[in-house]
Amino acid sequence: MKLTYLALSLVVLSFISIFVGVSNVSPLDVFSLTEDQLDVLLVSRLPRLISILIAGMSMSIVGLIMQQLSRNKFVSPTTAGTMDSARLGILVALILFPADGVLTKMSIAFAFALAGTFIFMKILDKIKYKDAIFIPLVGLMFGNIVGSITTFFAYKYDLIQSVGSWLHGDFSMIIKGRYELLYISIPAVIIAYIFANRFTIAGMGEDFATNLGLNFKQVVNIGLVIVALVSSVVMLTVGSLPFLGLIVPNIVTIYQGDHLKKSLHHTALLGAVFVLICDIFGRVIIYPYEVSIGLTIGVIGSGIFLYLLIRRRAHGL
Repeated sequence: MKLTYLALSLVVLSFISIFVGVSNVSPLDVFSLTEDQLDVLLVSRLPRLISILIAGMSMSIVGLIMQQLSRNKFVSPTTAGTMDSARLGILVALILFPADGVLTKMSIAFAFALAGTFIFMKILDKIKYKDAIFIPLVGLMFGNIVGSITTFFAYKYDLIQSVGSWLHGDFSMIIKGRYELLYISIPAVIIAYIFANRFTIAGMGEDFATNLGLNFKQVVNIGLVIVALVSSVVMLTVGSLPFLGLIVPNIVTIYQGDHLKKSLHHTALLGAVFVLICDIFGRVIIYPYEVSIGLTIGVIGSGIFLYLLIRRRAHGL
C-alpha cells in the first residue's frame, strides 16, 4: 500500500514539476503549445525532471547499499568521504586535463571516489569501537581531510570557483545535452537490484556470509563500485545532494525493515519524491527566483537527520 502511495505521489509531483517555472506553460496549453513553449518543455523541463528522478533514486539506493555493507545506519556517500573524494578527482581532472571532455572528468572522479570509499572501509575494519554515531564522525573527518586537500590545490591553481560549483547541487542549469551522463547510473541501479540479496547477506558480516558460500569481498567490491560510480556521475552532472543517501534509507528502514531487496523499490521512489518536493519548494519559495536544490535538501535533510538521531536515543537503538 505504501508503495502505491509513493508511486502516486511521484506521478503527481512529476506533473507539477513540469509546469512550475518562470516560463508560462500551463496544463491547459498542452494541446496548443507554441514553438517557444514546446522548446521550454523539451529542452528544459523534461530533462530537469528526468535528472531529478535519476539522481534521487540512484543516490538513495547507493546510500542504502553503503549502510548495508558498513552495517551502520548513519553511513552514506556524504558521511564516508565518497563525495569529497569525487570532488578531488574533478579538481585533478581540471588541472591535468583541462581541455578534455566530461567523460574524462567522470572517469577520474570515479577513480578517486572509489579509492576514497575503499580507504574509508579499510579504516572501518581497523576501528574496534563501532558505535553507530562514532563511525560516521570518522567518515566526516576523513571527508574533511580530503576536502582540505582539494581546497588547498584549488587555491594554488586558481580553480576555487570551478571547484566551488560542485559543492552545491543545482538543477537550474540542467538542459538537453547536459544531463545525459546521468543515464550511466541506470545500469548501476539495475546491478544493485540483481545483487540485492547478496548485499543483504554481506551486511550480516564476513564470517556469516562466507559460511553461506558467499564471496564476501567480491560482493563488497561490487557494491562499492556502484556507490562510487553513481556518486561521481551525480556529482559531475548535478552537484552534491547532502543527506539524501542518509535519511531516505533510514526512513524506509523504519517501516520496511532491513531486507535490502524488499526496501529497494521504496527507497528509489521515496528518494525521487523527496528530491521532487525539495526542488518544487526551491522554485516557488522566492518565485520567480530559485533556491538551489543543495540548499533545500541540506536544510530539510538536516532537520530529518536530527530527528533520526533523537529517535534513536529515545528508543535506545
